[in-house]
Amino acid sequence: MSASFTSKWSIVGRSLLGSLSNNLVGTVKTTHEVIPRSHYNSIFSQQQRTFIQMRTNLKVVDNSGAKRVMCIQALKGRRGARLGDTIIASVKEAQPRGKVKKGEVVYGVVVRAAMQRGRCDGSEIKFDDNAVVLVNKQGEPIGTRVFGPVPHELRKKKHLKILTLAEHIA
Repeated sequence: MSASFTSKWSIVGRSLLGSLSNNLVGTVKTTHEVIPRSHYNSIFSQQQRTFIQMRTNLKVVDNSGAKRVMCIQALKGRRGARLGDTIIASVKEAQPRGKVKKGEVVYGVVVRAAMQRGRCDGSEIKFDDNAVVLVNKQGEPIGTRVFGPVPHELRKKKHLKILTLAEHIA
């Protein structure tokens, strides 16, 4: 809907602007580049997927008591965190009688990321949301259950305990 609206008005605007500039200055010629409608749809329908960086809100998918955290810092890499990376986060929402409280600074392992990641066999994996499992400084999970799918790439990053707690490995 918005793509067709934008394309109509940009064509009308260009034609008005072109005729106006041609009337004012007879020697100036304008060129109009025609962009196919399918190209407009692909531009507006794609959402930019990025790294998990500072101030990214993440869903907590374990039973540690936190519901939502905000990333403070990615521990590895300057650009941000991806699947299996450890982050430092601040708890924004928590359950009343959980193991962690609102405002605490915790460590977490990214188990789902909206940015796609390539696999060795040539396929790519990406999730609908950004999710994290809270861990202590030694890398052991705080909670005793992990909800939702977890990628098997965590095995390479030495997070085997999270894989054993997960209900589904993607």
